[in-house]
Amino acid sequence: MAGLLEALSSARVFDLEQLRYAGAPSHPAHLPGFNYFLHRHHAPGAGEARTGASGIVVMPEHSGTHIDALAHQAENLTLHGGVHVDSGVQTSVGFRVLGIDTMAPLVSRGVLLDVAGSRRLAPEHSITVEELERAAKAAHIDIRPGDVVLVRTGYGALWSEPGEYLPGAGVSSAGSSWLIDKKVSAVGADNMAWDVIGPIDPELGVTLPGHVLLLVRAGIPIIENLNLEELAAAGVHEFGFVCLPLKMRGATGSPVRPIALA
Repeated sequence: MAGLLEALSSARVFDLEQLRYAGAPSHPAHLPGFNYFLHRHHAPGAGEARTGASGIVVMPEHSGTHIDALAHQAENLTLHGGVHVDSGVQTSVGFRVLGIDTMAPLVSRGVLLDVAGSRRLAPEHSITVEELERAAKAAHIDIRPGDVVLVRTGYGALWSEPGEYLPGAGVSSAGSSWLIDKKVSAVGADNMAWDVIGPIDPELGVTLPGHVLLLVRAGIPIIENLNLEELAAAGVHEFGFVCLPLKMRGATGSPVRPIALA
């Protein structure tokens, strides 16, 4: 225990969450995105010296930096593990199985694959297996079973520019399959949807093929809208990774504030 506390006290903490604010980039399916309203104000007339202020948060669970629950995607109306979507599973108040409340905290070895390097990838570029392998080799990193693998496209630096951020690069279906074969525990990227948004995968016949391969077929969560700029600038490619989904019963995802400890 003493050794663990000493290691933690000396570790540098990298905050991997993007700032949440009205007007931040949002996938069209998850508009209106994040909104905060201050509804109780500090004001005179309280009858005592103490006053209070508080607000209301209105947002889709898939806004800002967030993690996808396994209930988020289905293939032919079937969730991970062969669970068919019907009235007994999918309800007006959430899912009875595979909701975000069933996801344990992620505490694991983290790996950064900085595919972008010193130059941001081209818009809608589909990251290949060769590019992922090249990034791992350049960082002298071996991906191990149970790792959380974070992929940097360079688009995290454009978080304040929604028009430029949304058409960012993403991981190809072959890249997702490669990570599944590595038996990773979770993946994430500094883009809106892990995949490139829009194109239909010629083999699977779906958009966002990584969502089908990872969430539905392999049961591997996806973290989206990460801020990987500080981590990359520091040259850190291996770290302790901590990500804590909120226990929202039946929800299809959760906002998160992941950290890297190095």
